[in-house]
Amino acid sequence: MDFKQKIRVVQDFPKEGIRFKDITTLMKDGEAYKLAISNIADLVTGLDVDVIVGPEARGFVIGAPLAIHLGKGFVPVRKSGKLPGEIVESAYDLEYGKDTLAIHKDAIEPGQKVLIADDLLATGGTIATTIDLIEKLGGIVVGCVFLIELTYLDGRDKINGDYPVHSLVKY
Repeated sequence: MDFKQKIRVVQDFPKEGIRFKDITTLMKDGEAYKLAISNIADLVTGLDVDVIVGPEARGFVIGAPLAIHLGKGFVPVRKSGKLPGEIVESAYDLEYGKDTLAIHKDAIEPGQKVLIADDLLATGGTIATTIDLIEKLGGIVVGCVFLIELTYLDGRDKINGDYPVHSLVKY
């Protein structure tokens, strides 16, 4: 299946000059969504994974079904102020300002092997911060997988470390 044909490109969203890759058109097609998750699972075959982590919000719609497909647990990484209980936080730079991501302190056990799943690898800031959170808890990142990668933004360069990075669709 040509997944690019299922992804709507919206010109000038959220601001002028951006060509936003809208995955809702892929997700509303049940067969395409299911096949995309299956193909993403194929990309990580052979990785020893204990749990899948997905950053808010679209990491949930890739990571959770991937976790079900692989028979693994799923851990959400949320924006600051969205998780109850004890958390660990990490801040990162945005184009204009900063943002903070959080994870439950007990979400990852030391030594647990973690696969990060998200919809999009662009500049890499969200994923680098997610890696930081996992490693603060003693988790071992065994790889990162994405539905889409914007190769022209060099997001892989921001992911420090020797992590396998896989993406289903590249622009």
